[in-house]
Amino acid sequence: MAEATEFTIGAKANCTDGPCGEVSRLIIDPAGGAVTHLVITPEHQRDSGRLVPMDLVDNTAGQISVRCSLAEFGRLEHAAERKVVTGMEGVGGGLVGTGFEPRPGQPRTVVEDLVPLGESDVGPGERVHAVDGEIGRVQGFLIDPGDRRATHVLLKEGHLWGRKEVAIPVSAVTGYDGGVRLNITKQQVAELPPVD
Repeated sequence: MAEATEFTIGAKANCTDGPCGEVSRLIIDPAGGAVTHLVITPEHQRDSGRLVPMDLVDNTAGQISVRCSLAEFGRLEHAAERKVVTGMEGVGGGLVGTGFEPRPGQPRTVVEDLVPLGESDVGPGERVHAVDGEIGRVQGFLIDPGDRRATHVLLKEGHLWGRKEVAIPVSAVTGYDGGVRLNITKQQVAELPPVD
């Protein structure tokens, strides 16, 4: 088996003719454990991310390359959609700290992430839950380049072990809804070796 390749949320990506953005989410087939897409979002355009199939992605020496031009990248499927909602939909969507709360029935725009049917997404800072509580946030994944299966979840922070970075085997993952859920305890995570 080839050495696993690291895909970190927030990593910069380049098309064949220039920078296209950064990895903002990973799309995973929970049944097979394979990463099917990266969501790459252009800088300063949070709702303009594109679903980039892993067939178009290379990661060599820590550099994420997308095998298409910027024009072709712009034609890939959107990773989010804008919707205008009214009534009670999206209540609580005011601007935090501004004192502005839309009136019920007042139209407003919301952005929803799009995920292919039957798949799950893992985004920036997604919480990681051991069986006995939260242990940190996702930094990224190690992926087998041969079959594109995630081999490890990279933990961004961990107060139990002095903030070392830890790679948690995906065999300990039970699901991706509401964060990454594990079948091991905080102590078992703390006993994992640090990532080099």
